Amino acid sequence: MKPVHRGIAVAVLQCLIVLSLAGKYAIDRQSLPRVWVKTAPVDPNLPIRGRYVSLRLPVDGPSSLPDSSSQARLSVQNGHLTATPATSGVSIFGWRGQWILTEPVAFFISEGIPDPSRRALGEELWVEVSVPPQGIPRPLRLGVKRDGVLTPLDLH
Repeated sequence: MKPVHRGIAVAVLQCLIVLSLAGKYAIDRQSLPRVWVKTAPVDPNLPIRGRYVSLRLPVDGPSSLPDSSSQARLSVQNGHLTATPATSGVSIFGWRGQWILTEPVAFFISEGIPDPSRRALGEELWVEVSVPPQGIPRPLRLGVKRDGVLTPLDLH
């Protein structure tokens, strides 16, 4: 086999790997449970990763969780992101009377779009996430809640 043919074969193989991963995420996006979660932005920019909004997600947790830091499994119950105690799973911690995911989720934004985490007084930033059986939720889109009405943001 000529080196050119091997190079083409490797390029095709790499494209198939990337496409299979994209297909898996597309299927997950359609099949996994989704929920809107009120969020708090942490850091809107990191030069190494590009432009993104880092989001802290609160979860509903039972009062039976033992300490201020614990392992939990996430699910969607009654339209809320809920943590149930588990021996392994995502890390959550108690802060100001609520449970929050230890690891923030990153929502990437384009260069020309203003920072969506900067909201006017009376507006709340929300994120729609899909919840996989294991691991942290995956952000799908951002929204703003104003006067009790949640409106998805058009960030394209």
